[in-house]
Amino acid sequence: MSIKRYSVAVAGATGAVGNEMISILEEREFPVTEIKLLASDRSEGKKLEFGGKDITVTKTDSNSFNGIDIALFSAGADRSKEFASLAVKAGAIVIDNSSAFRMAPEVPLVVPEVNPHAIARHKGIIANPNCSTIQMVVALKPIHDAVRIKRIVVSTYQSVSGTGKEAIEELSQETRDIFNCREVKCQVYPHQIAFNCLPQIDTFEENRYTKEEMKMVNETRKILEDDTIAITATAVRVPVFYGHSESVNIETEKKLTADEARELLSNASGVKVVDNIDALEYPLAVKAASKDEVFVGRIREDESIEKGLNLWIVSDNIRKGAALNAIQIAEILIGV
Repeated sequence: MSIKRYSVAVAGATGAVGNEMISILEEREFPVTEIKLLASDRSEGKKLEFGGKDITVTKTDSNSFNGIDIALFSAGADRSKEFASLAVKAGAIVIDNSSAFRMAPEVPLVVPEVNPHAIARHKGIIANPNCSTIQMVVALKPIHDAVRIKRIVVSTYQSVSGTGKEAIEELSQETRDIFNCREVKCQVYPHQIAFNCLPQIDTFEENRYTKEEMKMVNETRKILEDDTIAITATAVRVPVFYGHSESVNIETEKKLTADEARELLSNASGVKVVDNIDALEYPLAVKAASKDEVFVGRIREDESIEKGLNLWIVSDNIRKGAALNAIQIAEILIGV
């Protein structure tokens, strides 16, 4: 019996996430009959490899999605708002990695290990959550199911790749400039990122939280389908190239010991527990890079409250935090 194959478009193909989407489609042998690589005017004519062939990148326009079954968007919220509805009208199902549709009530916000059932409610568009939200909810979902989480306090330590290729280059250039006693010039970030931590990701809102912090609050409630969870977040950009790390403190309705949490997470889909303090083993961004899993360690009971736990959660933000999550959604769509 022949396998059904699909026409796939990747919008934002030349970006960090777009590149990763292309690689993962090939790596996971997604049944592609045709792939269309789309980008802005600046990237038109570039060539990217897929399936051993050079594919020419074309400009995204109103006709780009004719004949496309699945459109993977990672070109920013403005481009998604401009072209996603056109893709749906052309007959494609859109999986969007931007913030454009995440909080729209009619758009499912999906992490396959957490709420795959939400996919069935789509009306042509499915939203990929924020990278920092994805890794946190993958780790917290089994705990929430077991003992219900009442409150989450999260501090993130997010790599520069979350901003894009320009930020990766800025960290690299600033590091070289510092070592060579040259003046540091900041273009992507408002302050030097090399050898520094910036307690600001995205712009500030009226409540003095940043947009990134509020994304974590609102998206987590939507994905876990529980608006009663109290959540507060602090998002920090750190001089790491790939991999987001998070310090997460939770308060639960019922008591869960650290050993019970460790066992629960060891059997959870998409999670790998790395928690051997005797051997100094715990999740590290450098070891999470290019891996599919969400790594959890430093699991310990919060001695300041009766029903609290602390966790250290690390994942590759470009991979599981974006490209892989989108393709896992596509795999569920086609029944792989």
